[in-house]
Amino acid sequence: MSLEFIGLIGPQEGSESQAPRGPLVDLEFIRAFSHAQEYGGFDKALLAVNTSEPDSLILASYVAALTERIGLLVAHRPGFQAPTFAARQLATLDQLSRGRASINIITGGDSGDLQRDGDFLDKDARYARTDEYLEVMRKTWTRTEPFDHHGEHYRVEDNLTLVKPVAKLPVYFSGASDAAVEVAAKHADVYMMWGEPLEQVRERIAKVRKAAARYGREQKIRFSLSLRPILGATEAEAWARAERILADAQHRIGLRQGNRRDKNVGKSNVGSERLVQLASQRKVHDTRLWTEIAALGGGAGNSTSLVGTADQVAEAALAYYELGVTTFLFRGFDQLRDAVEYGQALIPRIKSRVQRQPPEGQALQA
Repeated sequence: MSLEFIGLIGPQEGSESQAPRGPLVDLEFIRAFSHAQEYGGFDKALLAVNTSEPDSLILASYVAALTERIGLLVAHRPGFQAPTFAARQLATLDQLSRGRASINIITGGDSGDLQRDGDFLDKDARYARTDEYLEVMRKTWTRTEPFDHHGEHYRVEDNLTLVKPVAKLPVYFSGASDAAVEVAAKHADVYMMWGEPLEQVRERIAKVRKAAARYGREQKIRFSLSLRPILGATEAEAWARAERILADAQHRIGLRQGNRRDKNVGKSNVGSERLVQLASQRKVHDTRLWTEIAALGGGAGNSTSLVGTADQVAEAALAYYELGVTTFLFRGFDQLRDAVEYGQALIPRIKSRVQRQPPEGQALQA
């Protein structure tokens, strides 16, 4: 399996610790951010989904026109449009970008976020719907004769979609609950995890592989880990920067006190609950996995960090690689600056170390 690096392209610069600047859809920032990551060696960039933010698929289309190589990982929530329709949109994007599209399936969300778009199904029903949604999408992408589908959530008759992906369109899947793992086991090409300690990541990989084995897919599914590296010229400098980021984030959250949406963050998401629990145990796990932003934000999204010099963080990433993680999603708190630094200092170091050491998953296959 090849090593893969994913960044993130949002419509506006800003983070937990950095106040948004520029217009909500900042064309110049999107251009600069896209080029920085493409030039820096990222293989893909995630276009995230949120009920308050610009549409991920349309942003991906714009980024496709600005770039030549970087892949477009479009976050997508099943249930808000017909799977056949979404399949045509993604296949069209894949054709326009010459095979650079992929999809990140997001079934869950923070408390209230799904309801803002009118989705009131409970968790188990949402994952059952996602299972069927992905089944219909696959048929839409692959069938060369008209097909019918009569299921619990979707009914399709006489569908033949002419536009197809350039090749197999990869499915990245997020979700930490048992229901999520079961759907991932059936459909995911890449199972995505947030940054947790090594032992928990080892356990998650084993759990997903065991579930995938029931479908003959235990060696077909790959694993991704999302982290927020904080780098410094020295270890002390990196930890000092982490403390500054925390102070800035605390100030920003203080300014937003009373916001109902902020109070709900992470309250109905198993992955977020796991991060909050980890943060409550200690501030730092495994020497340099820093959890204080996760604690501050209620475990919202990708919020744990590896802190240290580029060499130290690369060594920490290698430890995850040895467990079977072959994709890393990195995004910073100072987004543009960090993307450039990751490309210059971190990604080359990880690649160099990986060339000398295969992951556990590869060793098992050999």
